[in-house]
Amino acid sequence: MKIGIIGLPSSGKSTLFQTISKAYIKESDLKKNSSNQTVVKVPDDRLTSLIDIFKPKKENYAVIDFVEISDLQNGDSGSVKFTTAFLDKVKTTDALLQVVRLFDDPAVPHPEGKLDVLRDISMMESEFILSDMALIESRIDRMKKNFQKSGAAINPKELSLLERCLVSLENSTPLRNLEYDREEIKILRGYQLLSVKPVLVVLNLSETDVHTYEEILTRVRSIYNSKQINVDIFFGKIEMEIAELPAEEAKSFMLEYGIQESTLSRLIRNAYDLLGLQSFFTVGEDECRAWTIRKGMSAQEAASVIHTDFYDKFIRAEVVHYDHFVEHGSFAKCKEKGVWRLEGKEYIVDDGDIISIRHS
Repeated sequence: MKIGIIGLPSSGKSTLFQTISKAYIKESDLKKNSSNQTVVKVPDDRLTSLIDIFKPKKENYAVIDFVEISDLQNGDSGSVKFTTAFLDKVKTTDALLQVVRLFDDPAVPHPEGKLDVLRDISMMESEFILSDMALIESRIDRMKKNFQKSGAAINPKELSLLERCLVSLENSTPLRNLEYDREEIKILRGYQLLSVKPVLVVLNLSETDVHTYEEILTRVRSIYNSKQINVDIFFGKIEMEIAELPAEEAKSFMLEYGIQESTLSRLIRNAYDLLGLQSFFTVGEDECRAWTIRKGMSAQEAASVIHTDFYDKFIRAEVVHYDHFVEHGSFAKCKEKGVWRLEGKEYIVDDGDIISIRHS
């Protein structure tokens, strides 16, 4: 899963990215760190417990790839200019984390002149809508011209979907607000549209707002919170300092400011919720691993995440939930208690299932 960190110049997106990177360097969980990319493990106490039980040769936590996208420029008039490079990089992400500035610093003026959270969110959204509109209009026009020229077949499902999307965009409604069936989702995925991507808006607040942020957060959430867009907070200066501290000092510092959870832990959890993700496990002496899938996926679909061949070669799934396994202590006991079972291809995988795939 790849999450793009975006924001207007001087919003604090680099501070957030560095906070994430430093936190994982400190905890020795950093998989890869470059100037703008960090791949981190997703903390999961359940997998940690399974690793303690099986003591495998290999252990694999789920990971999230955070990438900072910094190709926005200040235009000639002082307003922000959205570059092609910026939009192209956004296209390659699964979700977006938009940092919005709510701290005042006369030494670093806001590129738009003054602080306005709703304007900043709307600017980014409007640019994505315009980009999607241009792409879809071009595709519809090309489909119709090809049909007129050579009689090239038009996929009626695709054309109907694109026309519905275009109406939404013309009404300034992002595509994430529409409902799609599975075939439509597959079609849209090929277009790498921007306004369909889930967004986690992170309000970058001053340390003076630590005890008074609720009113701001409630107001912004009342406007923007929905199924595919969430709003959270980040105290850039404070949490950057916390990321520099040893673990015990960091905990004391957080308690002093009333911060209950690290930014990184909260963002990972919110990203999973936003994208509708969950985990299942495969276990054994060779490897214990967490696999990330979307909620509602069938056992056959989950099998294809392990290996693409497993989708067509799927026979059955051996399933026991993590809670039952820990309660009874072994697969043999789980079978004895009736909580270990064989499931077919239509079984909907539950968060925390331990699965072994039978395949041809």
